[in-house]
Amino acid sequence: MPNGSLDKFIHDGSSLTYLQLSWEELHRIVVGIARGLEYLHRGCNTRILHFDIKPHNILLNEDFCPKISDFGLAKLCPQKESIISLTGARGTVGYIAPEVFSRHFGGVSHKSDVYSYGMMVLEMIGVRKNISVEVDHSSEIYFPHWLYKRLELDEELGLHGNMDDEANASARKMIIVGLWCIQTDPSHRPSMSRVVEMLEGSPESLQIPPKPFLSSPSRSPVEYSSFTQMSLTL
Repeated sequence: MPNGSLDKFIHDGSSLTYLQLSWEELHRIVVGIARGLEYLHRGCNTRILHFDIKPHNILLNEDFCPKISDFGLAKLCPQKESIISLTGARGTVGYIAPEVFSRHFGGVSHKSDVYSYGMMVLEMIGVRKNISVEVDHSSEIYFPHWLYKRLELDEELGLHGNMDDEANASARKMIIVGLWCIQTDPSHRPSMSRVVEMLEGSPESLQIPPKPFLSSPSRSPVEYSSFTQMSLTL
């Protein structure tokens, strides 16, 4: 793809390359990825669960139209079945849904891709880079909680770039949708069809979701092909 993968627009150190994309373009990419996942989950004869949704696996064509790539960890799921069986966790740290590495949180399903998508959306809009607090690396603040506080108090979100009213409304919409997608209980997450509806609807109609209770996983890009123990704060 001419524009490579999405990660280079949000993981470029101090240069903040992702600022080359306008808020309109970011919103269009977010919707495009959602439509792609909606197709995998509902449009195919057999449902496809990707299990590794992250910026590195989103390719951008010459018009910045996103394409989901790398199906190495994907699993087929018959449409009539919602819960699937996995032997061990799979995915990338920071994007893995809680139930994928611990069945204590629920069954593994297409909602696991929804969680990964939500984490990626929050990262795309730059929120993850904008927490200026002194914290120990091993116990860093869980950035969605930081977001909740500002949404509830209607405070500035501290996003980069020129933020007019339209950009602020678009960013707020993407943040709320992302927070719905990362709900700890899989049954509380929206389907990708509902995600598309929320992204294309009015921001005033969106409610702030309940606050998830997991602490932030490591930001290391280590990929999982087997079960890995992760620290959780309940």
